[in-house]
Amino acid sequence: MLAPWLEAEGARDRVDEWSRLTGLDLVRLGSEASAEEIQDTAIAQPLIVALALLAFERLDREVEVPAGAPVAGHSVGELAAAAVAGVLSPADAVALAAVRGAEMAKACEAEPTGMAAVMLGEPERVVDWLAEHGLTAANRNGAGQIVASGAAGAIERIVAEPLEGTKVRALKVAGAFHTEYMASAEAALREHVAGITPADPTRPLLSNADGAVVTSGAEYLDRLVRQVTRSVRWDLTMRGLATLGATATVELPPAGTLTGLVKRELKGTVTSAVALKTPAALDSVRDLVAPGEDTQ
Repeated sequence: MLAPWLEAEGARDRVDEWSRLTGLDLVRLGSEASAEEIQDTAIAQPLIVALALLAFERLDREVEVPAGAPVAGHSVGELAAAAVAGVLSPADAVALAAVRGAEMAKACEAEPTGMAAVMLGEPERVVDWLAEHGLTAANRNGAGQIVASGAAGAIERIVAEPLEGTKVRALKVAGAFHTEYMASAEAALREHVAGITPADPTRPLLSNADGAVVTSGAEYLDRLVRQVTRSVRWDLTMRGLATLGATATVELPPAGTLTGLVKRELKGTVTSAVALKTPAALDSVRDLVAPGEDTQ
């Protein structure tokens, strides 16, 4: 997934720099490694952030992105969003993603946990039902999707006996992300970010915590740390985009999932949504964002 983005001038040098910072060969991992190898969350997280930022660098160079366009990320994508909005440098964002991934992987080894996608159902009823099973609604994604997170046994039970009117599917993940099972990872991140001086956002930056625009870089960085043990409210984040008047979205790679959620949840509000999977999709973004057009 990284290979086509490495062809731009300076791109490989940029990724080589990030590889040195993380201790990971991101070029090989993003262009030659097997799917099984990069599913390791310690690898997947820095690779995802590196890919998103490499693509944004090219997007920003080749397309006139409106200065006031809001930016948001989902889970680890918030680190990339922080860099896009100028809160973190790209290098700091990728390095932080590597720490986040490694520490969350360690936390997953402590005890058997997991996650499952719950489709359909009334959201609040689903959340209450999960709580009855000792599970957390880790991702409230909108568009009829909630991701449950918690003890492996409880995940197995809800997969075997779904709430009436819902469909439940176990997810292939390392453990219970966005729950208190990740407390040790949050503590490690808190220690790491003590050496980072964030800047205030240069464009509207939405938070997964509540969908609100955060104007303080220090507050956003604090939210990034706390996020690993708290629910991702992508439903509220999409609502925040709508409140800001967004009528079009561009999803940085690896792209597709969030674009699908936006199309379903904000149907009639967002009229164009581009999943920027490869550089070839930049033409679609150019058509979407005409120079001088006041588009968000």
